[in-house]
Amino acid sequence: MDVNALQMALTQGDWARAEALLSPLAQRPDAHVSILYNFGKVLLELGRFRDASAALTRAVETTPDHANAWFELGRASLADSDFEQALEAFGAAARLMPEDPDCWRNLGRVALRLGKYEIAQTAWQRFPGDPEAALALYRVAAETGAAEASEMRQALLQHHPDRAQVIKTLVRVARGSIPLDL
Repeated sequence: MDVNALQMALTQGDWARAEALLSPLAQRPDAHVSILYNFGKVLLELGRFRDASAALTRAVETTPDHANAWFELGRASLADSDFEQALEAFGAAARLMPEDPDCWRNLGRVALRLGKYEIAQTAWQRFPGDPEAALALYRVAAETGAAEASEMRQALLQHHPDRAQVIKTLVRVARGSIPLDL
């Protein structure tokens, strides 16, 4: 493989060229994790989400502690609407990179979407004072029937900077209630 040509293709965002250079190496049963990771990233850029997931799955099977491969597998899974796999991938990435807020945010978003409220709460509690986290934590409290949901709703209505998002969240909550006097 021409490493310089690959580096140039990746730097220039020439994803088709990068795919052509990486594909033969990634097809090998003994493909190195860095080849699989980069191949998965290239396929993700090309919009071939299922293929990207397959390459990145091989990467994490080869090297289970490859945090970035887990994160990219989460992205590819989300793009392919495979939310269960995205949850697993972002969860692994968050465990491996506990200080990376993107891992936790994505884990929280997917968990909330799937109704995995305990996981969502754990993820979103890492962001005190964050407007998105406040909305997510209210949804968790309302959906699980937590006693503090009413207080949280009032706080959102009075203090949240994005009123439209507050209304959207109130409407989405199955167990919540929309106050008639906003």
